[in-house]
Amino acid sequence: MSALKVSTRNARFQQWESLLLNRTKRQRNGEFLVQGVRPITLAVEQGWTVRAWLYPSGRKLSRWAGDLLDGVAAQRVEMDPELLRELGDKVEQAPELIAVVALPAEDLGDVVVASDFLGVVFDRPTSPGNVGTLVRSADAFGAHCVIVSGHAADVYDPKAVRASTGSLFALPVVRAESAAAVLGWVRAQDVAVQVVGTDEHGTVRVDRHDLTGPTLLVVGNETAGMSAAWREACDTVVSIPIGGAASSLNAATAGSVVLYEAARQRG
Repeated sequence: MSALKVSTRNARFQQWESLLLNRTKRQRNGEFLVQGVRPITLAVEQGWTVRAWLYPSGRKLSRWAGDLLDGVAAQRVEMDPELLRELGDKVEQAPELIAVVALPAEDLGDVVVASDFLGVVFDRPTSPGNVGTLVRSADAFGAHCVIVSGHAADVYDPKAVRASTGSLFALPVVRAESAAAVLGWVRAQDVAVQVVGTDEHGTVRVDRHDLTGPTLLVVGNETAGMSAAWREACDTVVSIPIGGAASSLNAATAGSVVLYEAARQRG
């Protein structure tokens, strides 16, 4: 397959550049950029649609990159290394490969809720890095989905994709407009799902609450915590005992601790 050559900041380059910074453009074009060996590899292994491969002109590619170019049909774009460096957010050198990947269809109805269900809601997060970190932890500790609810940072922001280290491609990550939308979905399930919030003023320590049954964990906004709607919906609100000079934990860190405790209880 012949490659498109891009050596100037033309319209095509500007379109891909907009995917780095502009959430609206990502949604309108239905695609986002994926950088890094592990995220790209997992995106392909998990069957995500690659629309284009961007790689530097005048550079011999590794076997890994060559195998992807040969094995996954997508538009090939040979790009000036300096322009590619900008798309890769690299300070010193252009990345070997960037994938332009199609956004998936997102539907809570596609999430399977069984007797061992463990899901995570991130309520109105503002930091893309925190979103990616919590997705990574959810994947590591056996959660079945991550739901990002309300007005929130974009799951497909490059910072979130990088922070997930590829876990974004390995488990369902769904955006929902509101707590009401998520609660309507969870209450319609055939199994009863407990809703467990996390808060420094929770009524029970996390290690003293049973997380072995079907559970939806709720992690609040980094500054304000859980919304009133989520607080009211929770069956239980758990706290994490901490010491030292720290007054609280980062939201993604707190969520990770609770996910670990759920995994520990489940054996």
